[in-house]
Amino acid sequence: MLRVAVVGSGPSGCYTAQNLVQLDPEVHVDVLDRLPCPYGLVRYGVAPDHEKIKSLQGSLRAVLEHDRVRFLGGVRVGGPGGLPVERLRELYDAVVYCVGAAADRRLGIPGEELPGSWSATEFVAWYSAHPDAADAGFVRGVRSAVVIGVGNVAVDVTRMLARGPGELRPTDMPQAALDALTASGVAEVHMVGRRGPSQARFTTKELRELGGLPGTEVAVDAGDLALDPGCADPAALPAVQRRNVEALRGWAADRSGRAARRIRLRFFLRPVELVARDGRVGAVRFERTAPDGHGGVSGTGRFETVPAQLVLRSVGYRGVPLDGLPFDASSGTVPHRQGRVLREGAVSPGEYVAGWIKRGPTGVIGTNRPCAKETVTSLLTDAPALACDRTPDDPLPALRTAGIEPVPWTGWLGIERAEAELGARLGRGVVKLADWDALLTAARTA
Repeated sequence: MLRVAVVGSGPSGCYTAQNLVQLDPEVHVDVLDRLPCPYGLVRYGVAPDHEKIKSLQGSLRAVLEHDRVRFLGGVRVGGPGGLPVERLRELYDAVVYCVGAAADRRLGIPGEELPGSWSATEFVAWYSAHPDAADAGFVRGVRSAVVIGVGNVAVDVTRMLARGPGELRPTDMPQAALDALTASGVAEVHMVGRRGPSQARFTTKELRELGGLPGTEVAVDAGDLALDPGCADPAALPAVQRRNVEALRGWAADRSGRAARRIRLRFFLRPVELVARDGRVGAVRFERTAPDGHGGVSGTGRFETVPAQLVLRSVGYRGVPLDGLPFDASSGTVPHRQGRVLREGAVSPGEYVAGWIKRGPTGVIGTNRPCAKETVTSLLTDAPALACDRTPDDPLPALRTAGIEPVPWTGWLGIERAEAELGARLGRGVVKLADWDALLTAARTA
């Protein structure tokens, strides 16, 4: 019997466990997560108003309820107070790291550290009830916000800033975040990209959702469309970009100016400085850019300042090193060969990676399926050699000896019940618990 630890319970970790039990009738898998809750970014990264995507939890749940898969929450691997990577490897025949890409990319411009300047990751974690997130007063006193980036996460945070209480209340958003967003005075959101409309990374479905927000107008500058060579003949663009341009053209032509809130989609603007006012962000200074003829943009020497009391950067993610594992700082990934971890260029027996920490923060949720399958195929090919040195039948006693008391699946079910009960008391549906104490108390009560 092969015993495997999968570190991380998001999509890549669950797909890895699923492939293992499907392809090997005897393997047993422990899915470890430092949080007491499973599902990773499906729980803490998908916008609360995206019920269809969040419903993916059902298929991930089926994996974690398999009779040869065990969920162990609250288990930190590596770092201060965490189980050392070397010790984890001793407890299992193999370990697969599916730890994602937890850091956000920086802008690298003056003023980025000012109060009121945040990563979109921090903002999403707050309204998604991540227990490490703090209520930083994101929207307090904010009339105008700037979102830097034109991908789907940028669209998500823009939409959440413009949503009204009627659309937010039915979600599972924590009550404190709901109250703050409901009371906010955000009247204008600028979503800004340094390149042209035809090069934006958002999908058409996400983009069009902005046009369906009650009481909100979407504005696009026709001059940005005219400046983009890709917009001159949209028929030559790939399907997604073509549909995006069509949606943007519709908004450029329809400007009523009567809505209470406005979303402005801006292009060919590169942030160069966050300007301080009264000790916090007060505006963003941009340089106008123009197509360089090679698919990129160059600066024009012309500048524009946009007032903003909140700036959210959404310019990508990066993997972070895990103590005890090799790390390639340039790519933000763990060096590997078909999922096998490489140490100084040589395969490290029994150590594997899958997901973003393996390939970088690319693709959609479904991209993790073939990625996980490749890693599992490598692992099972190596299985005869890995099982030569027998590990203990059950690593759980050793974890407890190390001072780790994992949250079992029944503990997670207790958290689910507590969130349903909280929602009922508040006259809402399910409402997420947003802090460690509440989560662990619910888990222990179960």
